[in-house]
Amino acid sequence: MARLQLHFPENQFCFSTQLTVRVTDINAGNHLGNDSMISMLSEARARFLYEYGVEEVDGTGLGIIVTDLSTMYRAEAHARDVLTFEVGVMDFNAYGGDIIFRVTRPADHTLVAMAKYGFVFFNYKTGKVTPMAPEFLAKFPHVNRLE
Repeated sequence: MARLQLHFPENQFCFSTQLTVRVTDINAGNHLGNDSMISMLSEARARFLYEYGVEEVDGTGLGIIVTDLSTMYRAEAHARDVLTFEVGVMDFNAYGGDIIFRVTRPADHTLVAMAKYGFVFFNYKTGKVTPMAPEFLAKFPHVNRLE
């Protein structure tokens, strides 16, 4: 099976946050577990959206829903490691795009993981995909469009 490769343009990262690996994030292999990495990516995504004033679901029921997740692990992380999550967006289309991540361990400059979430705008009241909100698009004028 071909290995997943994720490569992101450097200029698409526009936010950074740090999270510490907890003892409870460690799996039987004595490193950060996949399930915990997904939770950390979700936390970084939530912080990114908050920083840009984007509600995951607004008062009208319009929000963002994750459609897929790809993760490429490059190194192990261990309990008490501080990890930097750089976050950005790219590949916008009429309904959504990708939220991208680069996860590094600043203590030794190690790349731990690359990841991307596919997302679309979704009306939770009607249960249907909806076009990207113009207000969201305006927050990221530099992002490429796939149309």
